[in-house]
Amino acid sequence: MPGPVQSIERAAAILRMLASSSGRLGVGELAGSLGLARGTVHGILRTLVRVGFVEQDEASGKYQLGAALLHLGTSYLDVNELRSRAINWADALAARSGEAVRIGTLLEGKVLVVHHVFRPDDSLQAMDIGTLLPLHASALGKALLAHDANAAASIRGGELESYCRRTITDPRSLARALTRVREQGWAAEIEEFSLGQASIAAPIRGYGGLVVGAIGVSGAVERLCGTGRVPEPALVGYVRDASRAVSRDLGAARW
Repeated sequence: MPGPVQSIERAAAILRMLASSSGRLGVGELAGSLGLARGTVHGILRTLVRVGFVEQDEASGKYQLGAALLHLGTSYLDVNELRSRAINWADALAARSGEAVRIGTLLEGKVLVVHHVFRPDDSLQAMDIGTLLPLHASALGKALLAHDANAAASIRGGELESYCRRTITDPRSLARALTRVREQGWAAEIEEFSLGQASIAAPIRGYGGLVVGAIGVSGAVERLCGTGRVPEPALVGYVRDASRAVSRDLGAARW
């Protein structure tokens, strides 16, 4: 196995120093504290400034953590808060519906599954936490896409991958489907990503009504859908109740 990369270790040490400081720090202060040459520290700082992880104050020439790094930290906290607030409601939804429950959030044009509760039976199941799902071919993805103009715009000009015969690959058809999601407050996917499987999801909102994630159930089409391959109203109700409950815990007003 290769050993540690020294430059990354040094960059991490600089970031930790800046994070622990009550004010901005200069090159000399950082070099002295870390036992490094000033030129080495200055070179690392220039790179960190270029990628947005560190900012330099024009007046003093000293350094502080940058907005890009703070955004990464905020994203981590957001995901963990979403998961921690939703755990109990996800367990309750699985027990109530008898189906597997997943919670997802946007990540680089995909849905990242951040929590997964197994279907409450003795069947063999695989853990989905960390799985990336397509936005256009999953109920979680549609629930997120319908309420995020930037995410919808990012896939509008690209080719929509087909996973099954029923996958929506036409941008106009997808736009109409997302309009229905906004109007009815929930999304569904029936054999669009995997044959024989379906899912139902609803958005999770945070402060100010901003959609920060989605929660839903997934399982066999014959269990989730009734006649005409329409999602069972009771399951839709369970999912929407769970999404509202998590949203309230995250500080969203009623809608």
